[in-house]
Amino acid sequence: MRIAVAGSIATDHLMSFEGRFAEQIIPEQIQQLSLSFLIDELDVRRGGVAANICFGLGGFGLNPVLVGAAGEDFEDYRAWLDRHGVDTSAVRISEIRHTARFVCTTDRDQNQIASFYAGAMAEARNIEIQPIADRLGGLDLVLIGADDPAAMVRHSEECRTRGIPFAADPSQQLARMEGPQVRGLIEGASFLFSNEYEKALAEQKTEWSDAEILSKVGTRITTLGPKGARIDREGEPSIQVPAAAVDELVDPTGMGDAFRAGFLAAHSWGLSLERAAQVGNATAVHCLEADGPQEYTLTATSLLERVERSYGSEAADEVRPHL
Repeated sequence: MRIAVAGSIATDHLMSFEGRFAEQIIPEQIQQLSLSFLIDELDVRRGGVAANICFGLGGFGLNPVLVGAAGEDFEDYRAWLDRHGVDTSAVRISEIRHTARFVCTTDRDQNQIASFYAGAMAEARNIEIQPIADRLGGLDLVLIGADDPAAMVRHSEECRTRGIPFAADPSQQLARMEGPQVRGLIEGASFLFSNEYEKALAEQKTEWSDAEILSKVGTRITTLGPKGARIDREGEPSIQVPAAAVDELVDPTGMGDAFRAGFLAAHSWGLSLERAAQVGNATAVHCLEADGPQEYTLTATSLLERVERSYGSEAADEVRPHL
């Protein structure tokens, strides 16, 4: 199964300030604020939802196609993804903008000052899916993740028009999108991914009920954090899948992206929706127990051990032949 993932490509620059922001701010001078913080630690992480999902799919040997826009500073990141089984040939390189960047400073009280530079991500709206599919001999599924909103809507419309199966995963961009955009993004999707908050927000934005949305998509997958995931299809009972066992809580960043990678990998193997969610949960736990969205190591042994411990030997036996 050839899967393309369209969405953001970004780097996170995370800094730690050992003092307190509140001690540096003079209320009487707030209108002329000018501050500089001496930073003790800098952690640069590779991120962006499309790149994170592709990293996970690459770990399963599926050679996913990354579709998104980046700057000329992308080359080191590209080499990393290439080494981890990701096809980066469809990434558009901007001639004038840098790769999207999130810059955040956290003080000792966990207060944060952050900025997000969209950069090259704004050019994702210029990417056409069909030439990518033609070059690769076709695509079986396109996941449309958080990106430039105009790009997300364009990709959905193109997939519908050309008959390419797609998954809608609007994520944090739901807050920026208006109702018609959200409706245009999700209608006709084979899969709709969201967490509980995003599920409610999608219903509010579209003015469609849960039942109406189920009538417009194939399968709705809602991640529930420590409660696992729920799978809904029109006219069928919900499937509740508990979370996988956790050994150590390290960093939740990228867990949702790892879940999607595991779910889609299991779907590509032809496993049931319940098994797909179990593999997704087990993959997400690997990410949770690592420091960063692309810092986890996924092996056949580690995945099978987590699946068996969480869901039993029968589940592990169904997954084993595909690893």
